[in-house]
Amino acid sequence: MTSVEAKLRIQNLTKELHYHNYGYYVESKSEISDYDFDMMLKELEELEGHFPEHASQNSPTKRVGGDITKKFASVKHVYPMLSLSNTYSVEELYEWEIRLQKLVEEPLEYVCELKYDGVAIGIKYKDGALVKAVTRGDGIKGEEVTANVRTIKTVPLQLDGSYPDDFEIRGEIFYPLKTFESINKRREESGEDLFANPRNSASGTLKMQDSAVVASRGLDCYLYGLYGENLSKLGHYESVLEAGTWGLKIPNASKNYIKKVHSIEEIKNFIDYWDKERNNLDFEIDGIVIKVNNYETQDNLGFTAKSPRWAVAYKFKAEQVSTVLESVVYQVGRTGSITPVANLKPVQLAGTTVKRASLHNADQIKKLDLRINDTVFVEKGGEIIPKVIGVDFSLREVNSKPLIYINQCTECSTDLIRREGEVNHYCPNEYGCPPQVMGKMIHFIGRKSMDVDGLGEETIDQFFTAGLISNIADLYELTYEQLILLARMADKSVNKLLYGLVQSKQVPFERVLFGIGIRFVGETVAKKLVRHFKTIEAIAVADFETLIAVDEIGDKIAKSILEFFTVDTNKILIDRLKNHGLQFEISEDQQVEIGDKLAGERIVISGVFKHHSRNEYKAMIEANGGKNIGSISNKTTFILAGDNMGPIKLAKAEKLEVAVVTEAEFLEKLI
Repeated sequence: MTSVEAKLRIQNLTKELHYHNYGYYVESKSEISDYDFDMMLKELEELEGHFPEHASQNSPTKRVGGDITKKFASVKHVYPMLSLSNTYSVEELYEWEIRLQKLVEEPLEYVCELKYDGVAIGIKYKDGALVKAVTRGDGIKGEEVTANVRTIKTVPLQLDGSYPDDFEIRGEIFYPLKTFESINKRREESGEDLFANPRNSASGTLKMQDSAVVASRGLDCYLYGLYGENLSKLGHYESVLEAGTWGLKIPNASKNYIKKVHSIEEIKNFIDYWDKERNNLDFEIDGIVIKVNNYETQDNLGFTAKSPRWAVAYKFKAEQVSTVLESVVYQVGRTGSITPVANLKPVQLAGTTVKRASLHNADQIKKLDLRINDTVFVEKGGEIIPKVIGVDFSLREVNSKPLIYINQCTECSTDLIRREGEVNHYCPNEYGCPPQVMGKMIHFIGRKSMDVDGLGEETIDQFFTAGLISNIADLYELTYEQLILLARMADKSVNKLLYGLVQSKQVPFERVLFGIGIRFVGETVAKKLVRHFKTIEAIAVADFETLIAVDEIGDKIAKSILEFFTVDTNKILIDRLKNHGLQFEISEDQQVEIGDKLAGERIVISGVFKHHSRNEYKAMIEANGGKNIGSISNKTTFILAGDNMGPIKLAKAEKLEVAVVTEAEFLEKLI
């Protein structure tokens, strides 16, 4: 066989095998026998072995795995993978809809979906070929697990039909319950420990280094969210159904896995149906996801710092069990907050063995009237974090005594304080209490802060224990000679860490400010402060009135900032960091980018644009002092209108006499 003949035969076999694979694993139908499929696959393997130059990275032969990955690369998401806000009652759904209706005027259309209890994944396709698969991670960055995802038979390696040139589809990878049970049965027969639950096992399997093992495990998926610049449909529901025509395994609309509805009553019916029927599924779900369908409306509603406003997760009532409270310990957080934790007699709850549960705070302990050796009721809050919710008083010991909340820090023996209006107790010894000192440093090196390559929580613990660091500025004074003497620190890892610290000096001011860890100053607040004040000196000398005048800065945040800059230790720390070269002012490039040409203007974006994406225009508005608004009101300055602007919006603009600015006119404003 010539090379040209082999290439053509490989292409034909690949196409045919992809077709039969989709039919068998996604549509549950088979047009050929297993023997015929295996013979075709064997022929393809042999041809690829003789003519490797014609083998595709998405060949059906790759389904068996074989790649060994020593470390998964960290990849930044093009579109952040934000988590959803949760609700536990239909009443809260009504409140959610009321909040939406205040932001948009047009009637809302919703999509109801099952909330799969698996591992979130984003899969990128280019020209129809699978090119990358990334886990959620922290929502900003995830781990690339492409080699492992290729082995999942319900994930197509090559698409069919008319699809976008470049897009990402997101979904959930999970274990079918029958598959999970059969794996545990085999492990039991071979004397191995059983897997605890399908969700955790799916997560562990997806991050295994040997893709051949992943291929043997039988993971499955549903894909249900498209992201890209050139999607042909106007709504989420329509896009998902279209994705199914390309060979992607989408939620089955005929089985009611996904449904388009128009009211909270219809949403309630969907929830009630699946609350009863979920036990008949061959995979686990823990709730229902409700999304606004129309993409433009989603854009107008926008996001909070942590989640989209246009989607919410309704969580089913948590499973509840009873067990014995054996003891209570007190954890100290990064900010000094004290969290009481119950040590429990081990019990099975929602597929996992629970030994510890949150008690929240002193008020909760008092409210529950907890006592050691009580039989307590435990459930998983949102089916994730176990919590004690009550006591079985009928089983209480006669001579039991109420729990007395600690009055001193368990780590440094400092007297605890409780600030007015707050429920938690705090240890005020923030510069001498080990968990606080280490917590501040761990926060500082995190991905959303300095993102120091080569530094992690265990490394910080090692350096702190060795007496090399006691605050974040000490990190920049570490030397090769100090680190090379430590366990697990070889030449390569030491140089990588030191280089990571040098590179972190280029991290922009807003992330440095967030990393310092001023109480209540999160990512969004740090960004607002930096854009308003531009230098750390300006923030440090600002008074209360100046601070609360900044957008989204309230009394609590302002007081915390003022308190931070009255402490000499903090001032010295910032001076040391400045001397080490960290960024404490907006760079000249950023100064150019940030202007005030749209200062005080409230702008609505609508339509499709030629020169920039909607997100890029939103960034331009913010960078020039303007504010993005979701709906038109008499406070709207103007509408930035692209092609196909909605007629409802246009009519409302005319009624309220709000100016409509074209894309070209808007760009002129910024010159």
